[in-house]
Amino acid sequence: MNAIKLKLQMSALAVLLSGCAAGPDFKQPDAPQVQGYTKEPLPQKTSSAATLGGDAQQFVEGMDIPAQWWTLFNSPSLNAVIEEALKASPDLQSAQAALRAAQEQVSAQQSAFLPSVNASLAPTRQKQPVSAGQGASPFNLHTAQVSVSYTLDAFGGNRRQVEGLQAQAEQQKFLLEAAYLTLTSNVVEAAVQEAGLRAQIAATQEVLKVQEQLLELLQRQYALGDVAQADVLTQQAALAQTQAGLPPLQKSLAQQRDRLTALAGRFPSQELEQKFDLASLSLPQKLPLSLPSSLVRQRPDVRSAEAQLHAASAAVGVATANMLPQIALSANIGSAAAEMGNLFTSGTGLWGLVGGLTQPLFAGGALLHRKRASEALLEQAAAQYKSTVILAFQNVADSLRALQYDADALQAQDAAERAAARSLEISRRSVQLGETSPQTLLAAQQAYQQAVISLAQAQAERFADTAALFQALGGGWWNRGELALNSPAK
Repeated sequence: MNAIKLKLQMSALAVLLSGCAAGPDFKQPDAPQVQGYTKEPLPQKTSSAATLGGDAQQFVEGMDIPAQWWTLFNSPSLNAVIEEALKASPDLQSAQAALRAAQEQVSAQQSAFLPSVNASLAPTRQKQPVSAGQGASPFNLHTAQVSVSYTLDAFGGNRRQVEGLQAQAEQQKFLLEAAYLTLTSNVVEAAVQEAGLRAQIAATQEVLKVQEQLLELLQRQYALGDVAQADVLTQQAALAQTQAGLPPLQKSLAQQRDRLTALAGRFPSQELEQKFDLASLSLPQKLPLSLPSSLVRQRPDVRSAEAQLHAASAAVGVATANMLPQIALSANIGSAAAEMGNLFTSGTGLWGLVGGLTQPLFAGGALLHRKRASEALLEQAAAQYKSTVILAFQNVADSLRALQYDADALQAQDAAERAAARSLEISRRSVQLGETSPQTLLAAQQAYQQAVISLAQAQAERFADTAALFQALGGGWWNRGELALNSPAK
């Protein structure tokens, strides 16, 4: 009992000593002192166009992002695919398992704050030489004891190890959030790309119908002697060239379907039932614009880099503590008897106390170099954190620029498509009346073909870059109930 009392006293002393931990105390990096994402102020609204996906979009400063931001596209099919992907994605399941493993490592290391207690029972049978004068031989000895050992965290080495593992677990939390955001963003992007490819295929098929009608017109005029055979052959070549552009689009669509199916956690042969076209998607008209000071708390990759920086800081403390004295205590209490039945009877008790102080004196410079290495890794983590923050701001700036110019491009493409369609119709009538050459008609066809395909691409770009903005701003994970972490405002 005296040993146990001494052990409790030493544990209390350990708590007091561990109040001071070796190494630097981690300080959360300050938010960048910038006022905006672009050099010049953003327009209050983007331009608009009287076509699909042509609504003006408004940037709302300080607007919060919903956790399920993809629902703003008002597509039940998109919502269903994302729900399935979140349940079945092996990438997300891998990140969840990594988080659980990191949390268990923290709990395992925290056990070092408590004494290690072991119970043992050691029956032995020995024979001593007669010359040793040790009495009867052979003889039995049964020893039962409880041993307690404890290493005082006098300079906070274990506390820094726990701190580092907690930071690594925090990093895994944000890697999980990043995997969640990447998965949902990829599904939206794949759906938009599928819709855009369908629009381009439809535009190409529309052009083919027009070219087939014009070919019939030229064939009739050739039969009447109004145009040369070369004009008919030129039109046939233009029609064949347009037809040749259709298979690559169909190939891209098939591959995009495979990608979307894989994102949902299925094999390609288990293709999704949902199909996407631009008409089934709504373009969000109000877009969030988080304050720059809030972005570093919203981006999972930035928070992950911050946790990595924290872990590197704690590693410096561990390396420093390893150069300082280590204090270890151990105690045991038990009983030993020749007969098992006599254990714990009077006169069989035994106990022992051991205290140890170890100060590293010479290790070939290993401890010093490990400390210097940890300090260099801390500098590396700080630089990587800064790089991640800069990239985060670049992502937002790129998305904002893209949305601004996407709207202008769509407006211009819409006007170009209308003008090309009118020019084609005028050229068709002129050729039919013999007022102009077929070469003029061919040029009008080529302009129209390029205009309708470019219009479809411009429409898809607005949807894709809108999704990219939500991803660049962090995706609203802080508003989600399950797997939610601390609020970014904290």
